[in-house]
Amino acid sequence: MKPKIFIILGFLVAVGAVLFITSSNGDKARQQGVAEAASSRTRASGPVTEISFLYSTEKKEWVEAAVAGFQQENPSIRVKLIGKGSLESAQALLDGKEKPTVWSPADSAVLRMLESDWSTDPQRGQLFATSGDDAPQPLVITPLVFVVWEDRAEVLQKVSGGVVSWKSIHKAVASDQGWPAIGGRSEWGFVKLGHTDPTRSNSGLQAMLLATLEFHGKRSGLTVGDLLQPEYQTWVKELEKGVTRFETSTGTFMTDMVRFGPSKYDVAVVYENLAISQLANAQGRWGNLKVYYPALTLWSDHPAALVQADWVTPEQKDAARGFLTYLRSRPVQERALAFGFRPADPSVPLKTQDAANPFTRLAPQGIQVDVPPVAEVPEGPVVRNLLTMWSRVVGTAR
Repeated sequence: MKPKIFIILGFLVAVGAVLFITSSNGDKARQQGVAEAASSRTRASGPVTEISFLYSTEKKEWVEAAVAGFQQENPSIRVKLIGKGSLESAQALLDGKEKPTVWSPADSAVLRMLESDWSTDPQRGQLFATSGDDAPQPLVITPLVFVVWEDRAEVLQKVSGGVVSWKSIHKAVASDQGWPAIGGRSEWGFVKLGHTDPTRSNSGLQAMLLATLEFHGKRSGLTVGDLLQPEYQTWVKELEKGVTRFETSTGTFMTDMVRFGPSKYDVAVVYENLAISQLANAQGRWGNLKVYYPALTLWSDHPAALVQADWVTPEQKDAARGFLTYLRSRPVQERALAFGFRPADPSVPLKTQDAANPFTRLAPQGIQVDVPPVAEVPEGPVVRNLLTMWSRVVGTAR
């Protein structure tokens, strides 16, 4: 019996030793895990610099995707996103209702207008740098285009030398005969034009700038005097008869154009990236919806400006510089293609082997790599007076 007892006792001792070693190793692993977690919490709870990015909502999806990637790589910087229309955000800055670290409107016209408005009070100091790395630079770019149902576009092209022009649209809109005035079908009725309120939306402002430049036969050098000409103001008032409702969002009437077809809009003036996002939804519903580039276009260059005001600390400026460098990095610029934008980095090609690339996929719907000549953005006071003119001639009549 004694040998059996010794054998059992030996077995129990061996099992206990194994359990002790296993438990000891487990405790060490748990301790190591706790230590690593504590270290991680220490790092996460360390100094964090918060910056705010006030940006135009046209680039919302691209911005949100980019910021998610930036936050993963830079846990010591927290980016607060504030999406607002360009004109609304410019006014909020002027009124002191928004105090961002970085501001990115849809285009330089709004930025110049704010600079002009801001400088009327010399006590404010300079809002943006005028040179060097901190000066406003584009993030992504997209031109303004016409989106037209193809059968309507063919009629417009016949009276304007093969392009869709503001003057041909005006001729049809101004006539009480509607589409038949330029050779269209009577069942199409009146010409239904869509663009946003230029006093509240950047695409509407760009539309008015392009229409004005075409009227005056200019590509640059628009003056306040040009806006004061009575015949020009009459022309604008007649053109705007074709817009039944001035929306505040380009996406709203673009969606309605696809949803309701030509009964709602025959022609829409939108950003190319927005057209790209909607073209596929329109095909097979009401006919063929296509993009047409005007003879003269404007870039929405989405400049990003590091604000130089006293509410931005040196630490925030350094963090913002790193953030802007990330947004302009090649991988992030390449991803802009998926959202219909043209990268601001000229080294990034528009055409790639990716089957989803819109500049290849949507070529049959009119999307093209090369764009017409681009107009020069007027100075801030000209832009401000254009908005004033429109409000007096068109806005008050609605």
